[in-house]
Amino acid sequence: MTTAPLLFDRALLRARLDRAAPGFAAADFLKVRAAEDAVLRLEAILREFPVAVDLGSRNGAFSRALEASDARAKIGLVIETDLSERMLGANSSRGRTGARVIADEERLPFGDETLDLAVSTLALHWTNDLVGALIQIRRALKPDGLFVGALFGGATLTELRQALLAAEDEITGGAFPRVSPFADTVDAAGLLQRAGFALPVADKDRVKVRYAHPIALLKDLRAMGETSVLFGRSRKPLSRRVLFRALEIYQERFAEPDGRVPATFEIITVTGWAPHERQQKPLRPGSAKMRLADALGTVEQPAGDKAGS
Repeated sequence: MTTAPLLFDRALLRARLDRAAPGFAAADFLKVRAAEDAVLRLEAILREFPVAVDLGSRNGAFSRALEASDARAKIGLVIETDLSERMLGANSSRGRTGARVIADEERLPFGDETLDLAVSTLALHWTNDLVGALIQIRRALKPDGLFVGALFGGATLTELRQALLAAEDEITGGAFPRVSPFADTVDAAGLLQRAGFALPVADKDRVKVRYAHPIALLKDLRAMGETSVLFGRSRKPLSRRVLFRALEIYQERFAEPDGRVPATFEIITVTGWAPHERQQKPLRPGSAKMRLADALGTVEQPAGDKAGS
């Protein structure tokens, strides 16, 4: 059995989230957006979910969005989890019906087939073994249980990534990774399939946030607890010279006519179901009731023949 490589320092991530907890609400706009989108998807599903979990709940954005939605009537107990105890303690959804559990998304504390619904918005991108985490979620779901997840996609922070790499290469002659790698939409759907989910679907929401200066973006990332925790990062702090040059490059390359700079965030949302015998399955080869040629209104030709020959 192979062990997934350690990409992220989870202890450092917890420390960053602990630090961000008191002021998280000031920069939770992406979390709120992803949570509201997850709730919209649940509104369209005509079934009940007696026991649900929100993995990486942070400040309870999903629970708040759920309370404001008609979907609340079909969801029973909501368990909120987070890697950071301080995040749970500062959770502004406190007082609502539910439970809060300190939990690592890499080692879930739930038994097999105990949940009807699992939601995670903008937390799983920090797992070292995303497929392994998804397998744990799938096992915790009852047959025909639903998973709705949102992760940052590959275009996220592309401007910042380019500026940092260019500045460090220019000044030091080399560059360390400073921004985490992210999956793309195709990868995300494939990850669900590898984890054993049925009927996987993935789509993306690209968000452009405009700032007066790149330093404001860095402040937001710190407030979100989303600064780099890569194991492969340089152990030396980013020098002021490199940082200031990166901010200059950011403005030189990406500033818009009014002087503001954009920051791209790509949110990939995936849905998948724990397998169940009642679910739709692809038809067996040769079982179609209509020929493709008839459906397309064309004349079928034997293999090897050319039209008009």
